Amino acid sequence: MEKVGFVGLGIMGAAMASNLLEAGHELVVHNRTRTKAEQLVPYGALVADSPREVAEASDIIITMLPGPPEVEEVVAGEDGLLEGTREGSLIVDMSTSSPILARELACTATESSVGMLDAPVSGGDVGARDGTLSIMVGGEDDDFEKARPLFEVMGETVVHVGGAGAGQVVKACNQIVVALVIEAVAEAMVLGSKAGVAPDRVVEVLSGGLAANKVLEVKGEKFLSHEFTPGGKVEYHRKDLGIALVAGREYGVPLPVTALVDQMFRVLEAKGRGGWDHSALLTLIEEGSDSGFR
Repeated sequence: MEKVGFVGLGIMGAAMASNLLEAGHELVVHNRTRTKAEQLVPYGALVADSPREVAEASDIIITMLPGPPEVEEVVAGEDGLLEGTREGSLIVDMSTSSPILARELACTATESSVGMLDAPVSGGDVGARDGTLSIMVGGEDDDFEKARPLFEVMGETVVHVGGAGAGQVVKACNQIVVALVIEAVAEAMVLGSKAGVAPDRVVEVLSGGLAANKVLEVKGEKFLSHEFTPGGKVEYHRKDLGIALVAGREYGVPLPVTALVDQMFRVLEAKGRGGWDHSALLTLIEEGSDSGFR
């Protein structure tokens, strides 16, 4: 069995790495905050001091990082993965990042005879813990097949969507839909509540008809309880929409409602809620209608 490296052990990464360990994979891990990496030692992980050291000890290296600047630094920066990889290694970036950067890094990796996939995920912290993520993968066929056994541990839906960068394009599409559905659910719940309908009844009905959606299934309890411990943070989803808007400009696609929800996330950040779950969009609709439910 190939040795696996894992860099980035936040809310998502720690759960994904744990599932790989549980499945019997040998893991070498690194995280900027070392204590997060050390939490996996009792389960069999080895801790490395840098991304380069992870790459030196691994055949396949997975990254799960906050965004494009961190991805570029970890992969191509000083003491980064490419300084430690050897011919035939494979880097799998599962962060939500830029399609343009994904293509650039794939080209750089190829020059060193190293494979690279962009394989962002959807499903949030629940999907990461349960191993039911949706994984959209961009890159070469052979590299995809090499990484497939790892994807199947971490995810339930694994789709090779195209060449380098294609995974990040599809993730941008995913984040548009998720953001706009969260906003729509928030509007519906506040309207129903202010009109005198019990919020849990609104959720029950919406969950059973054409309006049924994964956001209600996964986030319904957060809407009802106003307990916004993050699965997907406001600040990260706004970053994702920024990537989508840049892609829209690059490909000449107008994204007017995406831009609006991007600004709503910006307002949440200005109110100090950037670290809250993205379902906290509900609070903006409540404040705008001078209405709330708890």
